[in-house]
Amino acid sequence: MTTQVAIIGSGPSGLLLGQLLNTQGISNVILDRVDGDYILGRIRAGILEQGFVDLAREAGVAERMDNEGHVHEGFELSMNGERTRIDLKTLTGGDTVMCYGQVEITRDLMDARQAAELPTYYNAEKVTPHEVKSDKPYVTFVHDGEEYRLDCDYVAGCDGFHGVSRQTIPAEIRTEHERVYPFGWLGFMADVPPCNHELIYAMSDHGFALASQRSATRSRYYLQVPLTDKIEDWSDERFWDELKKRLPADVAATMETGPSIEKSIAPLRSFVCEPMQYGNLFLVGDAAHIVPPTGAKGLNLAASDVATLFKIMTRVYKEGDKECISQYSDIALRRVWNGERFSWWMTSMMHDFGDDLSGGNNMEPLMYKRFMESELNYYLGSENGRKVIAEQYVGLPYEDLK
Repeated sequence: MTTQVAIIGSGPSGLLLGQLLNTQGISNVILDRVDGDYILGRIRAGILEQGFVDLAREAGVAERMDNEGHVHEGFELSMNGERTRIDLKTLTGGDTVMCYGQVEITRDLMDARQAAELPTYYNAEKVTPHEVKSDKPYVTFVHDGEEYRLDCDYVAGCDGFHGVSRQTIPAEIRTEHERVYPFGWLGFMADVPPCNHELIYAMSDHGFALASQRSATRSRYYLQVPLTDKIEDWSDERFWDELKKRLPADVAATMETGPSIEKSIAPLRSFVCEPMQYGNLFLVGDAAHIVPPTGAKGLNLAASDVATLFKIMTRVYKEGDKECISQYSDIALRRVWNGERFSWWMTSMMHDFGDDLSGGNNMEPLMYKRFMESELNYYLGSENGRKVIAEQYVGLPYEDLK
């Protein structure tokens, strides 16, 4: 079996890359160790930067997003009940974000790939890249008990934090940076109208909370919880009670509650692997970097990786320029590190670190808390400060190739 680009992983980054490559006539095969239903069952973020929205349109998968998604021109930051709106559109000169669930964009991409009859192997076992430093890399895998060899020109590792792609880069070549936070996010989804028409990120003495949404009738909420907590510790009633303590009082007083349709606890970490390229293997998305969800950068950083790799592959196959492939890691990492810093910054300001000494900052915990409160007060109280937050939240422009 042969193809031009072998894509390992059928999450949104792998699917988006495959769809974009197909628009340029660049053949690709997607391999994944799980099935499509499992992927669609993973509840993830739903805020898309303009760059992601533009890529979805370029890939021809934006019709439902444009019809059902909600454009958000701002969001709110609440500090002990005091609400400040970050007017994205005004502060950035016109930029906005799109509220459209990751599950939905993944479903749209799956449907488009199936309609185009592009080869996808779900439940592929023993997926292994080989000879990625050579001009003739290949990937072996087992599907339905049969062994396959997929010869290709390039391998895109879109297989997440626990995937095989990053491990293909020799340990002495890669450097991994990691910060594990001393708390997690308890996510709660319910079929009730959102408590606010825009997102609210809330910092309080009870801990962090986020009021998010999936549609006009479905809400997604999050609470900062200790890593030792279990789902069974949190009844629906306890969740709603705690959420109301952390959100502004006027919002809590009018919010509708209802039974959960999904609950999960996710740990938070900052993670970056350098480099993001090894020979003809390229790491994309969670395979190379993880961010705390504060700031909505995870999926959007993956999209910027896809945009850069798509530009490279297009130049390689349309112009015969193979020299440009060496630019991938440097370009991708510049945007990754910026997104990592913003996510860390938002997390540090909005969460209660308790006695953790705030991740090794070597200062008394209450002192660090006061520093972060002062930091947040400064940025929210200044138009220039709000502009910095807005520009980071909508996402920096994608970088062009040299």
